[in-house]
Amino acid sequence: MKEITQRQKEILNFISDYQEENSYPPTVREIGDHFGVSIRAVQDHITALQKKGFITQTQKKSRSIKVLIDERKKDSNMFLDKVPVIGTIAAGKPLLCEENYEGYVTLTEPFIRPGKNYFALHVRGESMKNAGILEGDLAIIEQADAAIDGQIVVAVIDDAITLKRYFKEATRIRLQPENEAFHPIYCQEVRIVGVLSNLVRTY
Repeated sequence: MKEITQRQKEILNFISDYQEENSYPPTVREIGDHFGVSIRAVQDHITALQKKGFITQTQKKSRSIKVLIDERKKDSNMFLDKVPVIGTIAAGKPLLCEENYEGYVTLTEPFIRPGKNYFALHVRGESMKNAGILEGDLAIIEQADAAIDGQIVVAVIDDAITLKRYFKEATRIRLQPENEAFHPIYCQEVRIVGVLSNLVRTY
């Protein structure tokens, strides 16, 4: 992960403090007012912090900054770990083996928690858009081999992986998309490899 400048760290810590105090993040203008700098200067720092993986922000939406890495807690033993990102699936290889990794993403609480194992997947397609899961999102998955009704899971069917909502019916398993343009997947058996824990979205 790239290092941030002292001013970027100050802005990041201000966002974290503001969020903690008000339960919502500051606007770009409020950040500029606090530091006595222009909105353009703040936007440049925000863009840099996004590129370096410290925050995310929804474009054209006020108060949408989300801190991914809280620099204030680096010295307080806050849990932080590297999560493998699953890329192209190598034929015949188990899903969670190094041959399938395209890299790693460094995450901290609350995206991941101690004592759990995680992996990440890039979301492809629009089958889960009504659940707020969009193409290009990075889905953070907690490893699990079972699920309860209604959970969004990563399932393996015939060596293909899919992200769907899980339901156990009387005689079959239903993997339900969250988009009326897509049909459910029905199967007698399915291998669950994880349950959706969080999403990371960048712009």
